[in-house]
Amino acid sequence: MTTNGTDSGKLKILICLLYYFPHRTGLTIHVQRVAEELVRRGHEVTVLTARYKNDLPRDDHEMHEGVRIVRLWAPIRMSRGMIMPAYPWAAYQLMQSHDVVSIHTPMLETALVSLISSLAGKKIVATHHGDLLLPPGAFNRFIQGTMFAMYRFMAQRAAQLIAYSDDYARHSYYLQPFLDKVTVNYPPIQMPAPNPQRVEELRAEWAHNGGPLIGFAGRFVREKRPDLLIRALEVINAHYPDVRVVFAGEYDIPYEDTWETHQELVQQYRDQLIFLGLMYDPQDVADFYAAVDVLALTSDSECFALVQVEAMLCGTPVVMTDTPGGRVPVQATGMGKLATRGDWQSIGQALVDVLADTDAYRKTRQEIEDVFSFQQTVDNYERLFYTYAKRD
Repeated sequence: MTTNGTDSGKLKILICLLYYFPHRTGLTIHVQRVAEELVRRGHEVTVLTARYKNDLPRDDHEMHEGVRIVRLWAPIRMSRGMIMPAYPWAAYQLMQSHDVVSIHTPMLETALVSLISSLAGKKIVATHHGDLLLPPGAFNRFIQGTMFAMYRFMAQRAAQLIAYSDDYARHSYYLQPFLDKVTVNYPPIQMPAPNPQRVEELRAEWAHNGGPLIGFAGRFVREKRPDLLIRALEVINAHYPDVRVVFAGEYDIPYEDTWETHQELVQQYRDQLIFLGLMYDPQDVADFYAAVDVLALTSDSECFALVQVEAMLCGTPVVMTDTPGGRVPVQATGMGKLATRGDWQSIGQALVDVLADTDAYRKTRQEIEDVFSFQQTVDNYERLFYTYAKRD
């Protein structure tokens, strides 16, 4: 096998993270895409993860798209985190038969994985998917501090840290102390071409009196600030009274009360809001992006937000809040506009500006792929794994 001019043979790669397929977040999609492409290139990939639902297969009896998935019993839940009693022994055994370890932070087992990898004599390449930011409160501060301490323990011993962008790395309290170890690698982004017929059907179903459609792709959770987009309708309605906002993603989240907290706001604008729920089929997601006139991301913080580039690949411009890391896709492509973080009036005005002339913000699919190359992203992962692999 040849990669980047080097014939280095097949690798055995162990990936450690909390959630994996069929769980759908930007992090899990990121890992799944890389893992499956590495398998297509001839490598062996094992994912060590939590059995977060009882109807999922247990232990090592599952293969998906060539990736071996080892799911461990997780009897104790802590918000989104889980305790897996068998983790230390399972991780050590798997490391013994693999060449390199890829971990994805933040995760509760960060320091433990680092310690076990040292005992197993294997190097860690860690991808950081975003700093842990919790609401105010003494207990949350304790959790945040503890998680960072465990991350710092790992980062001091890791062979390499991967950041989505230099912009995010320089503003991240996790990454900034370790910039000498940071390699920038855009996330892996793939998106099928939209189906024009289905796109027209969706527009006919969602639009009201020919008014514009604004999309939101993500969970209805605190850090994504969907409430700001709903509040922004006060500004948008003055220009586009028939506008509709289409939410794609989970909205009634069991570990958080954001949906309940904002019910008064949701009901105030209920006639203008459409909630689709979680979408699993990539083709359905592509058609959703192409059906809306603009995608809005209103987060208070973002490491990158893959959905921005996914929408751009489907021809849809983006309004993103001006956050470190999150602003990179708009800045790198010019396919959208930035709004002030936390300011619903700024978000509303930016959406009005884009809706007034969407063609001015559109780029071709090839132009977007030239900036965010899926193959280049996986090439970079592969190169790092070869560099730090230790084979028996």
